[in-house]
Amino acid sequence: MFKRIPFVSLGMLFAFIASSAFAQQDFTSMNNVPTESGTEATYQNFAPLAISSQPDFLSSDSPNAGNDIKGNPGGLTNLISVPNFQGSFQSQGITWPFTMMGNQPALGHKTSIPTRIVAVSLELQNADLVTTTLVPVSGFEQPTLGSPNFQDTDYSSGNQLQFADAVQRAEFFNNMKQNWHTELNPATIVDRITIQVPRFVTVTLNGRPTQVRTYFTGKAADGSTFVLLLNRFFNQAIFNTVVNEINANHYTTDAMNIALFPNTFLFSLGRSGGIGGCCTLGFHTYFTDGGNPESRWVFAYASWISPGLFGAGFEDVTALSHEISESFNDPFLDNAVPAWMFPGRPGTCQDNLETGDPVEVLQNGTVSIPIKNRSNTFTYHPQTEALLQWFEQGSTSDALNGAFSYPDTTALTHSATPFGKLTCR
Repeated sequence: MFKRIPFVSLGMLFAFIASSAFAQQDFTSMNNVPTESGTEATYQNFAPLAISSQPDFLSSDSPNAGNDIKGNPGGLTNLISVPNFQGSFQSQGITWPFTMMGNQPALGHKTSIPTRIVAVSLELQNADLVTTTLVPVSGFEQPTLGSPNFQDTDYSSGNQLQFADAVQRAEFFNNMKQNWHTELNPATIVDRITIQVPRFVTVTLNGRPTQVRTYFTGKAADGSTFVLLLNRFFNQAIFNTVVNEINANHYTTDAMNIALFPNTFLFSLGRSGGIGGCCTLGFHTYFTDGGNPESRWVFAYASWISPGLFGAGFEDVTALSHEISESFNDPFLDNAVPAWMFPGRPGTCQDNLETGDPVEVLQNGTVSIPIKNRSNTFTYHPQTEALLQWFEQGSTSDALNGAFSYPDTTALTHSATPFGKLTCR
């Protein structure tokens, strides 16, 4: 057993000290958030974490700051985790191996991966440093479970599919058996917790201890509260949360483990201690025990997004669909690809198989998918994903109908533009 980290101990890590230097009021909308680098919906790259060694995110501003087919043929050996399979592609004269969630497309059959969701509310310490305000996640639980991430609907890659399964089938459509599926089932809320957020936190900034605001709030058009949360505080809190949930057996190695937040977006500090960059909507990673065999817990944080907060159609489950599809395509964060540039942004560079990232910079990166739940129909906005063939940087695609993106095949009409070098380093 691993040592359980009581979440309440987080309160001991942070100083609740008032300061006239932090008299700034919270924001009336996302539009008046002052940042050093602008407000933009982004996703964070988050390195794997060892559950036996608690990191100190406050001293550094690093970004890290049961199956229908039996067994796991073709999966990584000496590993206790989600079902996975291996493949490779050729590009620029090199073989690029990859590992993905599920089982080999050529084998067919359905792989069911349980999804274990921890619903996280926030309790914010008010300016008087005595009272608190609760930002609940409860109102977003059922809409999330009723979304295309977990409910079936029809796509051109097949009928009655979940969103990530539809994308995977588009990628391997000409190499799979028609009964090949990877689904998230069952999807359940396994725990409900509340994270206590102090008004201020002391961090290392410009080489010295500095007290800064931990959060800011505002109102979305639907009346919901949105929270801009300091990434260093969040990373420390989410590490403790995941370890607690693993030790409670709420998060398991065979599952897609998720922390669902209510309109909670992360910001980094600027040089003066204000908001430097904003806003991270989610990330995926895995936690490891470092053992032999090694246990890995695949994990994603994502926030529900109320309408009107961001452009490009980003709302409701956009972030969750992004992180789930990326977890399917790169569960262990080691799928390297030839270095590529973001569409329309020369000189930028990324060199991993993060399928949602190329699309997040487009003017419209989502698709509208209506789902009927009981008597109501809700239109969701999952994010279009770049397909494996986009990263291969070839002139043609062997995906469904020669696509490079899906479900919106017009989002990316050709493969990635090479960065020049094979890696960004």
